[in-house]
Amino acid sequence: MKNFSYLRATSTQEAVEHANQDTCFIAGGTNLVDRLKAFLDDTSTLIDVSRLALKEINVLSDGGVKIGAMVTNTALANHPQIRQDYPLLSRAILAGASQQIRNMATVGGNLLQRTRCPYYYDTAFACNKRQPESGCSAREGINRMHAILGASEHCVAVHPSDMCVALAALDAVVEVEGTNGKREIPFSEFHRLPGDTPQQDTNLETGDLITAVRLPPNPAAKTGVYLKLRDRASYSFALVSVAAMVSVQNDMIQQVHLALGGVAHKPWRLLETEAFLQGKPATATTFEQAAEVALEDAQPLAHNQFKVKMSKRAIKRALTISAQGGGIV
Repeated sequence: MKNFSYLRATSTQEAVEHANQDTCFIAGGTNLVDRLKAFLDDTSTLIDVSRLALKEINVLSDGGVKIGAMVTNTALANHPQIRQDYPLLSRAILAGASQQIRNMATVGGNLLQRTRCPYYYDTAFACNKRQPESGCSAREGINRMHAILGASEHCVAVHPSDMCVALAALDAVVEVEGTNGKREIPFSEFHRLPGDTPQQDTNLETGDLITAVRLPPNPAAKTGVYLKLRDRASYSFALVSVAAMVSVQNDMIQQVHLALGGVAHKPWRLLETEAFLQGKPATATTFEQAAEVALEDAQPLAHNQFKVKMSKRAIKRALTISAQGGGIV
C-alpha cells in the first residue's frame, strides 16, 4: 500500500472543499481498502466521511424515502419502512456479501464499488479499466462472469452490486454535493457503460460527494422481487440477477419495472421490455416473450453463452412471482 495522508471531515462542506483528483472519500472501506492494498488506487489523501451526519432514513411527505449515504447496508435492509414498502431493495442487499461486510458497507460506497473482474485486480494482466489503453485480457481470457450486454471492445467487466440493481428498478435518485453545489442524478444516469473510457464508472465530477439516495413512492414496489443466481448460496457475486416489480389488475399488466444484474457494466434497466409488457395479459406466454425481447441484443463471449438462457429463465420466474404479489425468492 502506498503512503497517503488522512483527513477526517466534520461536515460535507469540509469534505468537498478538500477533494480533488488525488483524493478519495472513504466510509466503510470494504472495497476501497482492498484496492489500496493491491496498488489499484493511487491517492494522496483519504478523506474520511464515515462520521458525517448522513446516517438517517427518513420517510418523505410524498410517501417516498430518503436514505443517507452513510447508512449501512445492514441498517437499510432491516429498516421497517424498507422491508414493508421496498422489499425488493431489502432482499437485494441481504443477497450480497456477508453479514460482517454489510455491517461496515455504506449506501454511498455501494454505488461506487468497482468491478470484481479478476483481470482488473491482477496487475500482471492488461486492463483498460485499471490502465487505460493497455488492453482487455478478459476478452480472450476466462470470461465466464463477464458482460453479455452493453460491453465494448475496451471492457467487458460487469458491475458487482446487488443493491444497485434494485435501485435501478425503483427509479432511485442520487443526491450529490460538489464544488458547484448540490444536484440530483437519476439512477439510470449515475453509472456509465464502458465505451472507450472504461476507467470511468460513474458520471460524478471530481469532488462530488454522494449525500443521499431517494426512493420515489410506488405502491407496486411492494410486489418487488429480487432473484439472484450464483455459484454458491452465500458470499458470491451474481452470474445473473433480476429485479422485478409488476402491478396487475384484472389479469392485465398495469405497471412493470425490470432490471438485470451481472450482465453489464452497469445495472441494466430493461425499458423496451417494460414497454412490451405494458397492457398485456399477465401470463406465462407473455413473460416468456418478454424474456426474449430482453435478451435479443445480447452478445455473449466465449465462456458465458449460458448467461443468455439463464437470464431469460430468471426474468420469466421473477415476473411470475411479482405478478402473483411478490414474496421471498
